[in-house]
Amino acid sequence: MFYWIHQLLGEKAPGFFRLLDSSVFRAIMALSTALFICLLLYPWLIRRLQAKQIGQVVRHDGPESHFKKRGTPTMGGTLLILSALVSCLLWCDLQNPFVWLTLGITACYTVIGFLDDYWKLRDKSSGGMPEKGKLISQLATAGLFMGLFFTTIAPEVNYDLQLNFPFVKPEVFTLELPAWLYATFATLVVFATSTALNLTDGLDGLAIGPTIVSSFTFGVLAYLTGATLFGNSLADWLLLPKVVGVNELSVLCAAIAGASIGFLWYNTFPAQVFMGDVGALPLGGALGAIAVFTKHEILSVIVHGIFVLEFLSVIIQRYSFKLTGKRVFAMAPIHHHFEKKGWPESRVTVRFWIISIVLALVAIASLKLR
Repeated sequence: MFYWIHQLLGEKAPGFFRLLDSSVFRAIMALSTALFICLLLYPWLIRRLQAKQIGQVVRHDGPESHFKKRGTPTMGGTLLILSALVSCLLWCDLQNPFVWLTLGITACYTVIGFLDDYWKLRDKSSGGMPEKGKLISQLATAGLFMGLFFTTIAPEVNYDLQLNFPFVKPEVFTLELPAWLYATFATLVVFATSTALNLTDGLDGLAIGPTIVSSFTFGVLAYLTGATLFGNSLADWLLLPKVVGVNELSVLCAAIAGASIGFLWYNTFPAQVFMGDVGALPLGGALGAIAVFTKHEILSVIVHGIFVLEFLSVIIQRYSFKLTGKRVFAMAPIHHHFEKKGWPESRVTVRFWIISIVLALVAIASLKLR
């Protein structure tokens, strides 16, 4: 909204509005706005959730230490997502198609997550929505938005159909894909990132820590991919894929980071509120979409290494048991495996945070190590 006012006023804009030309300034303001909203309103939301008895449903086969979490307010992700959306509407360029596509995916995944949480609370079970229905709705949402992007917007912003690989110069190796195959791949990236983040959300502060790290990392990547400095493209200088206008997503990433930091204030051990699927699914969907739009889908495997590890642990555990009748891990997702092995919850969380930060640094280093 503020950026639109700045464009509307043009040369008559007051000095403050001239700062809005800088996406870096607007990113700082977006982060601050989302953080302020969360810090201000979460105490009120927690009281409301307690009054409505909207409490966490705990798996009966989970670690015994989790039984005391039963009844802790959940669905706290509603405010997290709302604060990020409000901040984006205030500080983003609302004419930018990447912003609207990402916000659209975020909004739709929020609805899916809300329904999943509602099912759990209604049935007093950790199951939630039927698995097939949830999977189909996630894939259909991602497919709809990615199909829209590749058929209408991608040609206008000169978005090429080459997959770029970290630590490899583009002239050495890239992979050209047909549009339909790239759209399918992009759909799977969004779906997998959303699901993986949701699976990671099992300990106090575990999922939101890597989410903050990922938001900052992709904020940098989005800026470098689309911004110009002194008339020169930063992407050309760094040998990155160039996508015109995608640097606006750095403002959106900052809003997500600010909201996530505000949520972590109340979600850190021992948690006063849980995110729920209503927060985890849209956060993952947004980060997956940003990875696609910035053309860093492969690099996102490194940035989202913790999410990938959690996702793979569930798949390995499920199919190992189906095929052999044996379990690879004491319990999946893998954070529960370490709990079963005797690690305190806070140790698992902090060590996973450390790994996430190291992986983010590796990803940033890949920009020059080629």
